[in-house]
Amino acid sequence: MKEKIIYKKPDSLTDINFSYCPGCGHSTVHKIIAEIVDELNLREKIIGVAPVGCAVFAYNFWNFDVSEAAHGRTPAVATAIKRVLPDRLVFSYQGDGDLASIGMAEIIHTANRGENITVIFINNTNYGMTGGQLAPTTLLSQKTTTSPYGRDAKNYGYPVKMLELLSPLEGVKYLERVKVTDAASVIKAKNAIKKGFTYQMQNIGFSMIEVLSSCPANWRKEPVEANKLIDEEIVKVFPLGKIKDIK
Repeated sequence: MKEKIIYKKPDSLTDINFSYCPGCGHSTVHKIIAEIVDELNLREKIIGVAPVGCAVFAYNFWNFDVSEAAHGRTPAVATAIKRVLPDRLVFSYQGDGDLASIGMAEIIHTANRGENITVIFINNTNYGMTGGQLAPTTLLSQKTTTSPYGRDAKNYGYPVKMLELLSPLEGVKYLERVKVTDAASVIKAKNAIKKGFTYQMQNIGFSMIEVLSSCPANWRKEPVEANKLIDEEIVKVFPLGKIKDIK
C-alpha cells in the first residue's frame, strides 16, 4: 500500500538549517511564505527583498529569488523591482527596527503611492540582531539594553502602531495584524499573507501584514513564556485583526 504524504518540507525552502534562535517567529513565517509560494505556484514568479536585521540571510533559506536592501530601504528596492518587472510578485520582509525606525520614510511613501507590493512586517518589539535595543514598537515599561529601567513615554514616546499609522493613506488597500504563537494563529497568519499576495496578483495595490513575533533571546524568556507574553500582553498594545481591507 502506497503511503499517503501528510506533510513535507515546502519546495520553496532550501535544505539549509535556519539560523534563528529557538522559539523565534522568523522560522515559522519563513515556512508559511514558502508553503504559500508552493500552493500558488509562484516559485518562478516571486521575488523577495530581505532586510537588515535577523532575517538578513533570508535568501539562504528561500528557494526562490531574493534581493538584498540597505537598512530600511527594502520598500524602495521592492518598488523598483515591481516597476521594472510588473508581472512578478514582489514582497518585502522587514523587522520593526528596519521598517518602523530607519525605514519609516520609505514605508510611508511606498504605502502612500499605493505601490502594488506586499510587505511582511515582523514585530518583536526590539532590535533583535544587534543586541535587543529599544525599537519604535517597544512596549511601555519593557526593558531593553538601551532602556534598562523600561520604556517610559516621557523620554521615549509611545509604541508606534504602524498599521494604524498607514491606514488613512488612500494608496493602502489591505492591512492585517496576526501572530504565530500556536497552530490556530499560524493558520490565520498564513491566510493573511496569502491574501496579501493574492491582492497583488489582482493589481489591487499596497498591502502589509504585521506578524507579532517572539524574541526569546532578547526578552530573556523561554519560548513558551515568550509566546505567552504575546498572547497576554503584546496583543493589548497591538490588537489583532484587519485594520483595513478595501474588499
